[in-house]
Formats: sequence, structure tokens, C-alpha cells
Amino acid sequence: MLRIASKNQTRQRVHDRIRKKVTGTPERPRLNVYRSLNHIYVQLIDDLKGVTLAAASTADDRKDKAARVTGGNLASAKMVGKKIAELAKQKGFTKVVFDRGGYIYHGRVKAVADAAREAGLQF
Repeated sequence: MLRIASKNQTRQRVHDRIRKKVTGTPERPRLNVYRSLNHIYVQLIDDLKGVTLAAASTADDRKDKAARVTGGNLASAKMVGKKIAELAKQKGFTKVVFDRGGYIYHGRVKAVADAAREAGLQF
């Protein structure tokens, strides 16, 4: 019987293949992107120590639980890109390695990358 992989299984395989080549170091951490239907999450990761140096997401910005804040749009992705760039600068990082997480470099993933570049990160 032919087994067809789901989109997420395919993405995970692509992500594993990317992770063989992309590694974050203390001088140049990995900027990882994860997107769900409702939110987008980014982290700066030092893979040698196995630590997250900084993180930003649309889920962090919920001040009022009743107010629906969505991260499933380009404006939110741009905001998260700027926020992670500011956090990276505060920690003293200007260069990072971009890890798109197996997602196609399009839409929200591209918006995060472009906003981070505009805010001063180099990759």
C-alpha cells in the first residue's frame, strides 16, 4: 500500500536535512522560524551549548486573553522579525544563520526574514 506523507511530515524531513548543514554558534546563532496557523515563533539558538539566547512570537504579545491577537498574517510576522532583531542587538549579535524550519521561503517566513534584515541583522 502506498503511503502518502502529510505536509508536516514532508516539512519535518526537509527541516532535518537543512539542520545537517545549518548550525548556530555563540558568535553567530541560528535564527529559527516556526509557524502555526495562528502564530509565528522565532528563536536565536546556540546549537553548540544547546541554549535559546532570545525568543519572540505573536503569542507573547497577548495582554488581554479576551482580545484575539492573530499571528497568522504578514503584519504580525514583520513585527516579530523586528522584535527578534532588537533582542539580538541587545545581546550583541549582528550576524545570524537563518533557519526557515523546512517552510518555503515565502509569505510569513519571508516577512520575518525581511523585517529582521531591515532592523539590522545580517544573514
